[in-house]
Amino acid sequence: MQQWRSVLVFVFAPQVVLAQVSGGIQGDPSIVAPGARLERLFGDGFFTEGPAQAPDGSVYFSDITFVKASGYQAGHIWRWDPRTGTTTVFRSPSGMSNGIAFDAADRMVVAEGAGFGGRRITRTDMKTGKSVIVAGLFNGRPFNSPNDLAFDARGRIYFTDPRYSGHEPVEQPVQGVYRIDPDGQVSLIAADAGKPNGIAVSPDQATLYVAAHDDGSFGDLAPETPAAPGRKALLAYDLAPDGSAKFRRTVVDFAPAGPDGIAVDRDGNIYCAVQGERQGIHVFSPAGKELAYIPTPESPTNVTFGRGGGPDAQTLFITAGKSLYRIRVERSGVGQVSR
Repeated sequence: MQQWRSVLVFVFAPQVVLAQVSGGIQGDPSIVAPGARLERLFGDGFFTEGPAQAPDGSVYFSDITFVKASGYQAGHIWRWDPRTGTTTVFRSPSGMSNGIAFDAADRMVVAEGAGFGGRRITRTDMKTGKSVIVAGLFNGRPFNSPNDLAFDARGRIYFTDPRYSGHEPVEQPVQGVYRIDPDGQVSLIAADAGKPNGIAVSPDQATLYVAAHDDGSFGDLAPETPAAPGRKALLAYDLAPDGSAKFRRTVVDFAPAGPDGIAVDRDGNIYCAVQGERQGIHVFSPAGKELAYIPTPESPTNVTFGRGGGPDAQTLFITAGKSLYRIRVERSGVGQVSR
């Protein structure tokens, strides 16, 4: 497949190193084997997010640069090549991309955030490089800062819209969870998550998982400015066949730690990037029982499985701090959505 790059800024040489973590992998060996190794594939980002594996095995991930803090970098999408081990810039500016996923037609769908970003959902044809705006407004107003996204089996897109940083006005009355139908209609399906972040659909299509991470602010705060954090939990919603969602229960309460990106395996277990004193990937049953724990040397932001049916079906790709990691697990992730 021909790969398109709007700007090629950096090329980083092959880098696969064992990551150093305090403690070790814990829990059910049928989830993660005791001898599994966390490998760092890339470590030269600013704030990595949203990994997704393409059909050719390469991994695309976001680099959120928080413009002023990075010396006015405009955000990047990186591409890690498994054949060469090199990482190159696929797109820059990125629209301040965050969550990335590939749809059933192998197109790249991106949640673009605030802070000089697009504040929209875009879709890119990987053969031509051309992009379209899938959702840019709701009720005539820009989104807050689209953060993460997921598909259901009918090809509908679900995405979260919090605001963590950015100078732009907050124009939506809630930090919501939205659904985009194949005909382009956008619906607000949940306004009660507090501050939604990671999102995933269960294998049986009956549950929508949302990671609520309310840090108590709508933008960057000075260190001395007090904040009042809200709910920090993994939430489960009943997902109806028509794509509507109704809050069911709190699966895990993480407070004072914060959950971020989430993924699910074929057995319905939930893999959650958790920040705080016990940072790493925590694996939970649908009932909320912790099954396994993978510590990470940097604070994790997101996690995804490699593509179903491929050699990486049992590989977790993890973004954390400035880096991209991978680790082999004993379960497979949910495959591509139906065409």
